[in-house]
Amino acid sequence: MDTQLLVIILVVLAVVASLSGLALGARDRRRSSEEQTSATPDPAQQRGPVAVQETQAQATTAATTPSVGRRPSLRDRLTKSRAFLSDRLSEVLGGGLDDDTWEDIEAALIQADIGVEAARRITEDLRAKARERRITHAEDLRGLVAEELVSLFDFERDRALAFAPEGVTVWLVVGVNGTGKTTTIGKLAKDLERRDKSVALAAADTFRAAADEQLAVWAERSGAHLIKHQPGADPGAVAYDAFAFARARSIDVLVVDTAGRLHTRVPLMDELGKVRRVIEKEGKVQEVLLVIDATAGQNGLVQAREFAAATGVTGVVLTKLDGSAKGGIALAIESTFDIPIKLIGIGESIDDLEPFDPKTYVDALLS
Repeated sequence: MDTQLLVIILVVLAVVASLSGLALGARDRRRSSEEQTSATPDPAQQRGPVAVQETQAQATTAATTPSVGRRPSLRDRLTKSRAFLSDRLSEVLGGGLDDDTWEDIEAALIQADIGVEAARRITEDLRAKARERRITHAEDLRGLVAEELVSLFDFERDRALAFAPEGVTVWLVVGVNGTGKTTTIGKLAKDLERRDKSVALAAADTFRAAADEQLAVWAERSGAHLIKHQPGADPGAVAYDAFAFARARSIDVLVVDTAGRLHTRVPLMDELGKVRRVIEKEGKVQEVLLVIDATAGQNGLVQAREFAAATGVTGVVLTKLDGSAKGGIALAIESTFDIPIKLIGIGESIDDLEPFDPKTYVDALLS
């Protein structure tokens, strides 16, 4: 019995010793693993300095890279027109000064849509001034050309849009379809909104399908009121109701969109004249703005003549200048008619409508 008890005690002691050894081994292995872990650099810590360097490099790049949001200048917008006229003149003025030079200058101006009469007059003036100043080299004419083109514009002319001293200001916007007439109205409305002017738009172009829908989009974008009738309604009635609406609600500016069928149709001109007369029974029209597509070339002069006779145009809005490969139409308009260019459209954005400055325009064409 004593021998059995001793055996049991020995077995128990052996088991306890074995378990203790296992525990000590596990503890030693854990301690070793922890030491190895603490001795190994953290990958995140390794990336720390690299990440800082990358950030610094990005900051340097951002500081040296020009902003992609920079608004293009007028020179940028007139790339096509500048390339056409400036490059053509560079070819002409690259040689000697003789009779052929003057003929080439005149041809270049005509090709730039300045018009035959204006081009001939400009060339004759250039020739006379070259003699007075004893210019003998064609390359010395470039400055003289710029000077002559600028002189075609009347710098004393007021190019600001007219507002009524009190009551509702009324602007009629006329022009053939496709010139950007309705888009111009939308841009005008947005600009007026920025100047804290309340605006109403009259959809008096009742003949063109979806014209009022297009105007409604611009009204929503600019926060303007929209007055319209059913398609095919009398444009004069729309204009009359729009003026009554604007006057009753003390609206600052009423902009009237008018029909724009082909300018050769006499009934259209009669309708436009009627719209103006209807409004002027109750109020006064401050501006009649003719929208001309710069890419129309000399046809724009025909439009100016017809619309001026029918509606008494007070100013021109020249659109799509950024898409024209010529651009001389601006000089042709002002040298042919006593109508100032007041605004130019140079892109599709709602902000791409700006006041016309003759010198900036000529510099952008020739630079």
